Amino acid sequence: MTMIFGVPLQALMGQLLVGLINGSFYALLSLGLAVIFGLLRVINFAHGAQYMLGAFAALLLAKFAGVNYWIALVLSPLLVGLGGAVIERTMLSRLYKLDHLYGLLFTFGLALTIEGTFRYFFGASGQPYAPPKALTGAVNLGFMFLPIYRGWVVVASLAVCIAVWLVIEKTKLGAYLRAATENPTLVQAFGVNVPLLLTLTYALGAALAAFAGVLAAPVYQVSPLMGTNLIIVVFAVVVVGGMGSILGAIVTGYLLGVAEGLTKVFYPEASNIVIFVIMAIVLILRPAGLFGKES
Repeated sequence: MTMIFGVPLQALMGQLLVGLINGSFYALLSLGLAVIFGLLRVINFAHGAQYMLGAFAALLLAKFAGVNYWIALVLSPLLVGLGGAVIERTMLSRLYKLDHLYGLLFTFGLALTIEGTFRYFFGASGQPYAPPKALTGAVNLGFMFLPIYRGWVVVASLAVCIAVWLVIEKTKLGAYLRAATENPTLVQAFGVNVPLLLTLTYALGAALAAFAGVLAAPVYQVSPLMGTNLIIVVFAVVVVGGMGSILGAIVTGYLLGVAEGLTKVFYPEASNIVIFVIMAIVLILRPAGLFGKES
């Protein structure tokens, strides 16, 4: 049996895969948070609830409408994104001129309301959601068996993260979005509908969270508390990457997921706190985060 640093290769690669899967969810969720904060300057505490809504939307669509996984992967983010757009236009937009604390408190209250409602109707225990038949089973890589669905999670997450980064950083729409955060009055003077851009930005962040939720549904139990258990870690990922940094959210999400997975191999007792330890070290050495800009 091949050993690396006294650890069997199969065990090491298995934990590396777990780290990549967790990192996939960290990257998607922190990307949504970074998009919303970078363009709206709102700390969206409801992000975990929107992640949970994506998973529940897939579960309920399958249970009551017979909607399969592939359609739910598109339809659930659209529904949650539409709900996010309504929330932004009717409530959140009224808070932009106030202190950032008001936006944080509003989204925190929104998260508690959503999670409390789902907990009342569905209870705290999780419900299973089966992966599609095309993604069941595993592939023998020689040194480990790779579950096909978990491999799909990593690939799908990476593809969506890269696509969003390209749209924001390399397209005319992304240029408008970035400009609207710096000088909305000037951008509006050029005929750009800034309020619509901000609404679409929040909807995009909510849709990314919901997409992560649909991906997570076959891996974890669909539970009203699934977002609560994850959102604190995701906030730590965003801080390490740099608040508002799109690239930082993606890269740091994967790196910290892998770091957490490897810690479970070499020092399991620290696996629950390693991300926060890294966050503390980064904040001491570089307060703006690894990819953030010093103000």
